[in-house]
Amino acid sequence: MSAGEQPVSAGAVYRRLLHYARPHAGMFAIGVLGMMMYAAVTPITAWFVKKFLNAAFVAQNMQVLQYVPAGVIALFLLRGIGDYLANYFPGWVGRQMIKAIRADLFAHYLRLPTAWYERESAGPMLSRLTYNAELVADAATNSATVLIRDSLAIAGGVFYLFYLNWKLAAFVIPVAMVIGLLVQSVNRRFRRYSTRIQNSMGDVTRVAKEAIEAHRVVKVFNAQQHLQKSFGAANELNRHTNMRLISARSSSNPIVQLIAALGLAAVLYVANRQVASGVMQGGDFLGFLTALLLIPEPLRRLVSVSGPLQQSIAAGASVFEVLDAPTEPAGGTRRIQHARGAVNFRNVNFTYDHDKGQVLHDINLDIAAGTTVAIVGRSGSGKTTLVSLLPRFYDPSSGAVLLDGVDLREYALADLRSQLSLVSQEVVIFNDTIGNNIVFGAEHADAAAIDAAVRAAHVDEFVNEFPLGLATMVGDRGTGLSGGQRQRVAIARALLRNSPILILDEATSSLDTAAERHIQSALEQLVKNRTTFVIAHRLSTIEHADLIVVMQDGAIVETGTHAELLARAGIYAQLHQLQFKV
Repeated sequence: MSAGEQPVSAGAVYRRLLHYARPHAGMFAIGVLGMMMYAAVTPITAWFVKKFLNAAFVAQNMQVLQYVPAGVIALFLLRGIGDYLANYFPGWVGRQMIKAIRADLFAHYLRLPTAWYERESAGPMLSRLTYNAELVADAATNSATVLIRDSLAIAGGVFYLFYLNWKLAAFVIPVAMVIGLLVQSVNRRFRRYSTRIQNSMGDVTRVAKEAIEAHRVVKVFNAQQHLQKSFGAANELNRHTNMRLISARSSSNPIVQLIAALGLAAVLYVANRQVASGVMQGGDFLGFLTALLLIPEPLRRLVSVSGPLQQSIAAGASVFEVLDAPTEPAGGTRRIQHARGAVNFRNVNFTYDHDKGQVLHDINLDIAAGTTVAIVGRSGSGKTTLVSLLPRFYDPSSGAVLLDGVDLREYALADLRSQLSLVSQEVVIFNDTIGNNIVFGAEHADAAAIDAAVRAAHVDEFVNEFPLGLATMVGDRGTGLSGGQRQRVAIARALLRNSPILILDEATSSLDTAAERHIQSALEQLVKNRTTFVIAHRLSTIEHADLIVVMQDGAIVETGTHAELLARAGIYAQLHQLQFKV
């Protein structure tokens, strides 16, 4: 079940939204003052009509009519000032709320466990951060403005009706009860449709994001029509759901207006009889009528705001579902400054999903500090999963991974990860300069260290060709660089961190043979003082590893040096033969 379809209390969501508005209560209070000024115009106008008509036509004092123009100007000035305050200041609060909600949501995204990202696609996550965050703030600003302002206007008008003639005003009570029940029913429909709209918007974002990011694959495989159909289906679902909401919103107003009109007709019928019998003066009747006629418009706006308000609450439920999701564990209390780098796997088993079976089976492995370990095996053998346990992207289902003889779970997570550097086969380059991509996570590195990393990874061989050098922007996802250049930047980033443990997951897969040899010779010098885990399909790159671990179906089946494993004529020898046969 998706986020917004959880049975979350609308009141609970709204209270959490108000938590974001609370720091700006003073600014919102100015807006409320404006709403009160705006609402006060309704009973004042009715009083104005009653007083002037009774004075002019009942008391025959025609001189009071000369004050009518000034009174009209004063009323509209009061209404205008109130309208400005009621819109600007809550609007200011709303933008502050959007900023705070997005900041909290983004910060929470950064701390969610890896398993969350494997369950949730990027489209809905981005939709929450952009589309839903905008809707959320509407509940506490635009919708709140209408709710407060028009509720006050209706309350002021009804109070004045009872003040003038409580018997006539009593007709309002059953009408209000019927309208209240109707609005309650409509709100439930609005919220249900709003949740579906937000889910469908996530699908639209997801399909579009996939198509944009994979544009080369789309072009090569002539898959434009296929993706157009996928996008069209998501787009049509979004349109259809929006139309359900529009239909509910469009039908609610006429029904409410019809009920209000029936009540108004009943009041007018009785009022006419009272005027005819002399029980009510003409000015009182027109004042009563004015107050009555001024109520339907704020009532219409009040009903109309139900849709946006329920959209906001549904959006808030989806945002708060993420904010309530548990983040990665902070780890233990043991601190570590610089590890020696000894790693031990003790009876490690791991399962992503019980329905899919176990991924790692009874892994036992001892790696001395400063050792270069190569992990090889066919795709799906568990190589990447095994090294993913080191930075605690996942924890073992049973067993333990030790660093310097201590269970990883005992270390503070931030301290543990400061001991590792990673270069994965999925090269991550940010839309920034080459230099900033290299110092990513090591912003305090000095120029000498940066220069050493640049040279060691052979980044200088291509960066010197750019007029701006390291200050060259690389574009979105590093599109301004070739695959091999992106890989070298990622390697330089890992080398600059100078951590005691280095993980190279297909780190040279995008490099040409000449560049790979350069980097391999540099790595041979750099890995001497750190524990290095190398995952590689090309066996030529790991022949000089201190230890080669061969995995199959999530288990370790062979260990040894390159020469030892070839001599055994086992699985490693078969893989080697497949790669090097002529």
